[in-house]
Amino acid sequence: MKILPDSGKNDPDMYGYLTIQAISRAETKAPERIRIGCMAVSSEDGRDKGRPTSWSAAIDKLSSGYDDSNDDNRRLMIVSAGNVAPSQWSKYPKSNTSYSIHDPGQSWNALTVGSITTKCFLSDENLGDCQLLAQPNQLSPFSSTSCSWEKNKWPIKPEIVLGGGNLLQAPDGLISNDPDLSLLSTGHQPRKCLFGSIHATSASTALAARMAAQVQARYPDAWPETIRALLVHTADWSEERQLLPVNENGESNRGDYRKLLRSCGYGLPNFNRALESAANSLTMISEAKIQPYKKRENSSGYATKHMHLYQLPWPKEELLQLGEISATLRITLSYFVEPSPGERGWKDRYRYQSYGLRFDVNRSRESLENFEVRLNKAALAEEDENVARSGDSRRWTIGAQTRDVGSIHSDRWKGTAAQLATCNYIGVYPVIGWWRERHWLGQWNKEARYSLIVSIETPNEEVDIYTPVTVQPEIRIIPPTA
Repeated sequence: MKILPDSGKNDPDMYGYLTIQAISRAETKAPERIRIGCMAVSSEDGRDKGRPTSWSAAIDKLSSGYDDSNDDNRRLMIVSAGNVAPSQWSKYPKSNTSYSIHDPGQSWNALTVGSITTKCFLSDENLGDCQLLAQPNQLSPFSSTSCSWEKNKWPIKPEIVLGGGNLLQAPDGLISNDPDLSLLSTGHQPRKCLFGSIHATSASTALAARMAAQVQARYPDAWPETIRALLVHTADWSEERQLLPVNENGESNRGDYRKLLRSCGYGLPNFNRALESAANSLTMISEAKIQPYKKRENSSGYATKHMHLYQLPWPKEELLQLGEISATLRITLSYFVEPSPGERGWKDRYRYQSYGLRFDVNRSRESLENFEVRLNKAALAEEDENVARSGDSRRWTIGAQTRDVGSIHSDRWKGTAAQLATCNYIGVYPVIGWWRERHWLGQWNKEARYSLIVSIETPNEEVDIYTPVTVQPEIRIIPPTA
């Protein structure tokens, strides 16, 4: 769908409405189709350091299925982070961190895509002494970031990065784009030219949408929340980690990871792993519904109602036999929030989101009863700053304070295989949202749904940790706790 005004430009206040109408018209033409929304247009108008706008809220509405009580109209929307202005290219890489993601890239539910550099080969010998502006697998000079947003308040954006091209710098300092450093695509005027070039975050967004569509085609019944989670869950910084400064022990601190997340998101998604996660690897995928809130008995107040506890079927004996060999547990939690009606509370993340969810893992040797008590205390906390944090916080790569923003949370727990063998419970619990706080709107007793992806990895490829799981009974979800 193309949005073309009769003359001049569209009113920026209408961008959200027009986007909703465009999606509606496309869906009306073929309502039986499963769709992945891809939008590579953005605007610098109204950028507000991560705070919602009417346009980003419209994207959140589309994703959340606000117009269908049966959740049939949930949508995965993939949007571009937006590009650094050409006037700022000479300041690369500082221009990336200072140039904020464009509206509506701050949408909580959208999968926002940034760019890295994969194009580093020049075929034209006449380019002389020109130099590449970015090196392989570094952040692309085009890609905007959320580094300038208020810390630990607004969603991590972009969530993933894909190839978006590179720039060329001449000996006199002039920076320009070259077709060799762009991606090949179809031409926009096929009668004149069948092929053309595409670059920047528009190219990255197209690649992400193609990847998501292929995963959706492989698993047609998977929820949009799950498709988004799979791309994030399989993303990694294996190459991009070169951007992080390290200490004398070769380790990065939490502040460095925060900067990396705000620049590159969770990294470059692994397409093959995303396709195989539901079939060929040791990965658990749960699509579940939860009622976050309830009305207190004999009171006019409202409180948290349910949390979910998962008992994981890890091959305990096999992991114990591995002993001190390192093991990694990765968890990704994905859900779509419904934005607060009107603009009330849009400056406060706890009032913008309809509900929030968090996850945690039981500590080594922590009993199920003690774990449940700890999660109940966290779920009853009024504000995130008061939420009880895991005693194993040092084992998380990112940490709860940094990951628990937005509506998708992903992290890695690292320890020994023997320690992982005793960490066999995962809890998912709700935190505050406007469904509970604005109870007069009648949403406090609604169900919410989420996708949870959990996987384990060990460096020993000769150890079979997949077969022991396949012969076990179905994974058990412990009954929700009131």
